[in-house]
Amino acid sequence: MDIDRTKYKVWDGKNLNVIIWKINPALAFNELVLGQRIPKITLFDNTSDKPLIERTYIPCPHCEIYHDGRTWSWQNKTAAKNWFGLYCPDCGDVIPCIRNWMAGLILTLTYPLCFWWIKTWKQSWLDEQPSRYVNINVELVEHKQVNWIKLGLLWGVLMYLTMQLLNPLLLGRDYKLVDFIVGIPIWLAGGLMFGWLMKWWMRRKAKRLKINNF
Repeated sequence: MDIDRTKYKVWDGKNLNVIIWKINPALAFNELVLGQRIPKITLFDNTSDKPLIERTYIPCPHCEIYHDGRTWSWQNKTAAKNWFGLYCPDCGDVIPCIRNWMAGLILTLTYPLCFWWIKTWKQSWLDEQPSRYVNINVELVEHKQVNWIKLGLLWGVLMYLTMQLLNPLLLGRDYKLVDFIVGIPIWLAGGLMFGWLMKWWMRRKAKRLKINNF
């Protein structure tokens, strides 16, 4: 699909933020357990004065509709359970998403154990999606209405659980109680920092475009 790059800033597989999602092994938990997914293409309207969170759009390559990015949010209860991708409420198809490398590795290794029911699960998942998008209200996710402290603490808890369970496996170490205790203040502070950074980032205004008239 054609995208007006004079109007939209495009995040795709080459963007640093997307690359970080791909290579961070801890985010496999978000994909596989929570079902939190990141689309292959995200657009930001550079002609709007609104904060970043309110001028984010996700295009559907099937029906070519630009969806407000807040369609998939915790406030609307649609940020999770997106294991097969982001469901398009207009055409009923699935918007492609990127895959975290650790999640991809886990899925590859476990495929022989679960291949026989994946198609059935996907069809059941598709059947459930329309009802999830009946009462979507993007205005619930205005920048000023988001509880960034709660968001940061939730991220910190999830990262704490993921990293404390995953690190020993990756490093070949035994699980130790002291590591779990030390990790609590570290990820608590990390969560608060994450919430503050998200608040700052999502508040950013667009830079005004200077378009010459010919």
